[in-house]
Amino acid sequence: MKNKLKLIVLGLAITSFGISCTDDFTELNTDPKNFTEDAVTSSEYGLFVKRALYTPNFMPFDQARGPFQLSQSLFADVYSNYFATTAPNFNSDQYELVGGWLNGAYRYFYQRAATNIKFSEDAAADLDFALEGAMMKVWRVYAYHRITDYWGPIPYSQFGNGENEVPYDSQEAIYNDFFVTLDEAVAVLKANAGGTSFLAGNDVIYGGDVDSWLKFANTLRLRLAMRVRYADASLAQTNAEKAVADGVFLSNDDNATIDTNINFQNSYTTITQWGEFRMSADMESILKGYQDPRIASIAAPAGEPDPTDDPAGVPFPYEGMRNGQTAETKATTNFNALASNMAAPYTLGGDPGPTVRIMSSAEAYFLRAEGAMIGWNMGGSAADLYNQGIVENHVQLGYDGTNLSGDDYVTSTLTPASYDGTTPPVSTVPVAYNAAGSEEEQLEQIITQKWIALWPDSKEAYAERRRTGYPILYDRINTLNPDIPVTEIPRRMTYTATEYADNNAQTLAAVANLLGGPDLGTTKLWWDKKN
Repeated sequence: MKNKLKLIVLGLAITSFGISCTDDFTELNTDPKNFTEDAVTSSEYGLFVKRALYTPNFMPFDQARGPFQLSQSLFADVYSNYFATTAPNFNSDQYELVGGWLNGAYRYFYQRAATNIKFSEDAAADLDFALEGAMMKVWRVYAYHRITDYWGPIPYSQFGNGENEVPYDSQEAIYNDFFVTLDEAVAVLKANAGGTSFLAGNDVIYGGDVDSWLKFANTLRLRLAMRVRYADASLAQTNAEKAVADGVFLSNDDNATIDTNINFQNSYTTITQWGEFRMSADMESILKGYQDPRIASIAAPAGEPDPTDDPAGVPFPYEGMRNGQTAETKATTNFNALASNMAAPYTLGGDPGPTVRIMSSAEAYFLRAEGAMIGWNMGGSAADLYNQGIVENHVQLGYDGTNLSGDDYVTSTLTPASYDGTTPPVSTVPVAYNAAGSEEEQLEQIITQKWIALWPDSKEAYAERRRTGYPILYDRINTLNPDIPVTEIPRRMTYTATEYADNNAQTLAAVANLLGGPDLGTTKLWWDKKN
C-alpha cells in the first residue's frame, strides 16, 4: 500500500483512475508522510509541490480528464448554466445527482489532490521550509474550499490521521480555519516580501515569487470573505477589508494561472472531443443582448446558426440551448449542430489548450464592488470597481472595451435578449452601472458581469449563483429529481456510496450533527443563507 501511494504522489508511474477508485478508505486516509521511507530532500521536495499544484485543477502526471468531467463538466458546468448537456444518457443536467459520478469526483480529490497537498505541507514543516509551507497552506485553502462548497461538511482537519475512519468538520469550522490558516501564511509571506522561493519552476503558478503569492492569498481571502457574507457579516467584513488593505490583485499581471503543455493539458481540450455538451441559452441571451465581444473567446459559431434572432445589423452566429432537455429530445434533435461548442482553443484535440485560470483581477474587482456597495472599505466606489472588473476581463481576453456595435461597453444600456426570438430574455439587467438602483439591482449587475468574467470556472460561478441568486437564468426544461423543481437548483452534492460504505459512522454523524438537514441536494450549505 505504501509503495502504491508513493507512486500516486510522486507521479513516477502512470496509474489509471479506474484502478485508484477501487482502493479502500484505509488507503485514501493514510497519512501521506508515510508515503516515503527516506527523508525528502529539498531537491525532491519541489516535485511534490509541482504535483500538488497541478492535481486540484485536473492537470496531473497521469490522465484526469475523466475526473474533470465527473467533478466539473457534469455538475458545476451545467448548474452554473454555462453549458447544457447534449448526451441523451446524461441526466445530471436534469438535476439527477448521479452517485457514481460524484463518487469518482470525491475520491479523485482525496486520493490525488488532498494527499499531494498534505504531503507537501507536512514535508515543508519537517524540513523547516517555512516559506514553502506558507505557500502550501494557501493552496490547501484554495483546494478545499471548492470541495466544501460542493458537499458542505467534509473530512478536513483530521484527513490523513491514519485511521480507518476520519471525522468530518462542519463547514462553519472549515471556513473559520481557512481564515486562520491564511493569517498564518500571510505572516510568513510578508516576512519574506520581495523574495523568491527555491521552488522556481516547480511552482507552476508564480515561479516562487513571494509577492505574487501574497496577493493571491489576500485575493483568496477576499473571495472567501464574500462567500460568508450572508452567514456571518462581521467575519466577512473583517476579512474582506483585511484582504484589500494587505493588497489584492490589481491587474491581469497578478492573475493566478497555470500554463498548459502537452503533458499538462487543459482538460476541456479532451472532453470537447466527446461532443456531449454545448453552450447554454443563458449565455446566448446575456452575451447577445449585451453585444458582448467576449463571445468569440467563449464559443464557436454554431454549425447551423439561426440569424433570425440576431441583433439588428450585428451578425451573431453563436447559439445556445436550454438546460434540462429530456433524453428523447436530445436523441431526436441535433443540438451539437444547432448550438455552439466551446471556442476553438478549447476544442483542438491533442493540443495543450488555454492556460488554466485559478483567480483573476476581474474577480477581485467584482468582489470589491460588492463590498463597496454595502459600505465596506474596499478602496473605491462600487461603480468604479464594477467598471474596472469589466475592463480587466476585456483586457485579459484581448478586447478594447467596445461592444459588437463599436460602442463603449461599460456605459451601454443594452440588456439581455431572447435567445430564440420568442422566449423572453433571462432578465432585463443592463450593463451600465445603476448607481441609483436598489442594492438588489446593483448586486444583480455585479454578479451577472462576474458570471461572464469567471467563465469557464463553473465551480465558482455555481457557488455564487447559490449564494446570491444571480445571475437570473432560465428555469430547467425538465427535472428528474423529485426534490428539486425546474425553478430551483441543487444546493449541494450528496455524499457518496463509498463514504457510506467505508466511513459510515462518521458520514452518518456528519449528516445528523453537521449538515443541517438530510443528505439531499436541497439542503443548503452553512453560507447559503440569502435565498
